[in-house]
Amino acid sequence: MKQGILNWTRRGVLGAGTALGLAMSLGLAGQAGAQTPPGVLIVGQIAEPKALDPAAVTAVNDFRILMNVYDGLVRYKSGTLEVEPALAESWEISEDGTTYTFKLREGVSFHDGSAFDAEAVKFNFDRMLKEDHPYHDTGPFPLAFFFSSVEEVTVVDPLTVEFQLNAPYAPFLSNLAYPTGLIVSPSAVEEYGADYGRHPSGTGPFTFAEWDSNTHVILNANADYWDGAPELETVVFRPITDANTRTAEMLAGGIDLMVEVPPVALSEFEGDDFSVVEQAGPHVWFLILNAKEGPFAEKAVRQAANYAVNKTALVENVLEGTADVAAGPTPPAFAWAYNESLEPYPYDPEKAKELLAEAGMEAPEVTFYVTEGGSGMLDPVAMGTAIQADLEAVGFDVTIETYEWNTFLGEVNPGLEGKADMAEMAWMTNDPDTLPYLALRTDAWPDKGGFNSGYYSNPEVDELLEKARVSTSQEERASLYQEMQAIVQEDAPWVFVANWKQNAVTSSAVEDFALEPSFFLLLKDVVKN
Repeated sequence: MKQGILNWTRRGVLGAGTALGLAMSLGLAGQAGAQTPPGVLIVGQIAEPKALDPAAVTAVNDFRILMNVYDGLVRYKSGTLEVEPALAESWEISEDGTTYTFKLREGVSFHDGSAFDAEAVKFNFDRMLKEDHPYHDTGPFPLAFFFSSVEEVTVVDPLTVEFQLNAPYAPFLSNLAYPTGLIVSPSAVEEYGADYGRHPSGTGPFTFAEWDSNTHVILNANADYWDGAPELETVVFRPITDANTRTAEMLAGGIDLMVEVPPVALSEFEGDDFSVVEQAGPHVWFLILNAKEGPFAEKAVRQAANYAVNKTALVENVLEGTADVAAGPTPPAFAWAYNESLEPYPYDPEKAKELLAEAGMEAPEVTFYVTEGGSGMLDPVAMGTAIQADLEAVGFDVTIETYEWNTFLGEVNPGLEGKADMAEMAWMTNDPDTLPYLALRTDAWPDKGGFNSGYYSNPEVDELLEKARVSTSQEERASLYQEMQAIVQEDAPWVFVANWKQNAVTSSAVEDFALEPSFFLLLKDVVKN
């Protein structure tokens, strides 16, 4: 990256942080609107990243940066969730579905100059999965679950690596394409240890330049990228947690690309100066209910909450029609696995009151965790307030506690026991296995390393999920997932709220940008005039 651009980004956008500061830094004071320089893309993020180590993070907010710094063995083909080659040029799967052999791309280097090879691949997965690995303590690795079927990774030769699974595992290739499967530089991990997440080194189209906490992450073009140099010179990710501030910055020209546009702000971006981009994807917004203790330990009370919340009003009024009402735990974007026979819980406050009365619950007290923002959380404060009103209208006594996104995850992910009865959550996933396996199984309770923060447990659901992930027949998997969805909807461990149609807005200077069903930002081919 040219030194002038680095100075501009530090001094202008990131130091000033306002449209006026931008204009002054660019010598544009007095003109109608500030313009960021050609070749430099300023992205308005919804939150500060937690780390830039793909094995150590869980949020799509972080993934949007990471997918531009790293590659995996495979990746999703543009516009789809189908897997295609990346760092692996090809692969073979044994007849019994338990051995995957990858032929690696030759001549690829990490950004720190070290070589990408089979040893690097083995290092990455052993680091995540083996407690006795010398760099396992650089974790924790919260999504190592994705690769729990991996028994051994073997270096066959410098450009051939073999994965031995303990059983057939249908989502394996899809999980390799997910950010948890991105390949980091072993040399950089060895150099920085537990601090690696502040000093990332991958093989991707952009190299890491700088991270100034709560201000920006700067990436430079990797001119030697194996899949062709990016069109952009620099990408700057700015965390702007307040949606109204993010909107104002976009309108003022302080950022070129804004993700997760608040529904109420979409109309402000009509006209020739901006382009609004939309894309459906596998997203579900829900309320985790504490099924272990308190009022939601009773199924009838969990069902009452589902009847009490006016999800249609949330989708039409708060979300301005940018989502559909959710019927269960699986997003309809997974068409092959989705149970189309399920109807969403209708809005029926009288039914909710009846169920509370049957459960002997009079004005049950509920502590409700709400986040200020976060990946896929849409308009969480407004949604939380509306949900509180709906629940109180049928007899619940609801107290809201609001947290910043990363703090919120730190409260919710370890489990709600002893703290809260209910929490907002959203997941954007790559396979119908992912969300239920990590968040609805008994063995996914937080003390076992999973994300079942509400402690839901149903042995029948556990069995269906275990069967589905080892089946090599998509038809059989679909049947198992559809049965699981019906049981989970009836058990109501969550309030099923919405499936979102993701959006973003770009300035007219940005070309060749598209959203992906994976919810990642892929910026290699984007042009900024």
